[in-house]
Amino acid sequence: MTLPSPSPSPLSLPLWQLLAGCADAITAVSNGQSLTEALTACRPAERPGVQALSFTVLRRIGRAQALRQALVSKKPAPWVDSLLISALALACGTEYDEHTLVDQAVTAAKRKAERASGLVNAVLRRFLRERDALMAATDRDVMARYNHPEWWIARLQQDWPEHWETLLAANQVQPPMTLRVNARQSTASAYLQSLQDAGIPGQLLPEAAHVPHAIVLDAAVPVNRLPGFDQGAVSVQDASAQRAAHLLLAPIDGQTLPPGAHVLDACAAPGGKTAHLLELADLTVTAIDADPERLKRIDDTLARLHLSAKTVAADASQPDTWWDGEFFDAILLDAPCSASGIVRRHPDVRWLRRDSDIAQLARTQDAMLTALWPKLKPGGRLLYCTCSVFKQEGQARIDAFLQRTPSARALPAPGHLLPVVEYPDAPAMGDGFFYALLLKTP
Repeated sequence: MTLPSPSPSPLSLPLWQLLAGCADAITAVSNGQSLTEALTACRPAERPGVQALSFTVLRRIGRAQALRQALVSKKPAPWVDSLLISALALACGTEYDEHTLVDQAVTAAKRKAERASGLVNAVLRRFLRERDALMAATDRDVMARYNHPEWWIARLQQDWPEHWETLLAANQVQPPMTLRVNARQSTASAYLQSLQDAGIPGQLLPEAAHVPHAIVLDAAVPVNRLPGFDQGAVSVQDASAQRAAHLLLAPIDGQTLPPGAHVLDACAAPGGKTAHLLELADLTVTAIDADPERLKRIDDTLARLHLSAKTVAADASQPDTWWDGEFFDAILLDAPCSASGIVRRHPDVRWLRRDSDIAQLARTQDAMLTALWPKLKPGGRLLYCTCSVFKQEGQARIDAFLQRTPSARALPAPGHLLPVVEYPDAPAMGDGFFYALLLKTP
């Protein structure tokens, strides 16, 4: 379950304290650690505020780095650099009074790197004086202008020449909180009424979105405010991700999966798609994930929803280590990928990935398709998906697989779903995804 990113709001803790925590988090991300991991170092009372600041900073860090380079000839020590970059990123927006921001950043420096407090004060005050000229100068830097790495921008320009700027802009927007109503307990319309009764406004997605159990909230709320959440009435899942279960279970040539059909959910954690399959049909599901800790999240999710599946801690690409010899009627392969389609939810991803990662991930995706296809019954179906907008991780992988696999036939599927482009008239955009549905011919 992925919760929407927070936005800065009135904070109960002093801003300097949260800025210091944000600088810690940005330093960790700069060293290759995910923001999720970095935030575990925060004290519980600080974490929401630090996360809010960190999300904002990571969405503007390309600009902030360019500004810091223009303002400071010699790169400061890592933590001081992260504090300056965080303050500059926030100063580019309107969330905080600029003079308060400077004062609080200087206070943060005095608490942790006192000798650098004068530098922090001088740099930030110079930025305020020369803001317009500095912003105009850094506009010439493509990474500053779009707040994405240059290789990422170039890849989108190549893959989506008509939409690349729209995609970059979508990554800068706070994502909506989208719910999936448990079809075994209620309908989307009935649950929407429960939300309204609880003072939580939301909207159904149009029929064209192909997600009949989805509700988009007008504003994110803690899950404990959702009526019946603990009883399994609803889950949090993006609209694009909700299409997986419907695609895998759709009739093919008039035939649906029989009751009790044996289904594999490969790379299943945290379990949203596993649960959705079981909400929609009576299936025998095996859910696999290589990470035992993440596998526990599947068990927890299924327990909350009163559903059951066999969960296995294993590498799906090595079936000899886990396969029991029973062939599957259907396979859902949500393959490891760059996560380029969910960057608005995880703004650190764009700064953690490297261009060379995409080719390595493509090799992993090919290996998983090749390993799992023989475990599918003749007449069975495999749904391949990635939360990526890069074609090398989507259509290119399926084209290559079809060329080397005579028994595979492509069925109608959405292909690449692009934020904004896919649902232009919907109340909220879905994440970037790719879907391909394959039939194993006799």
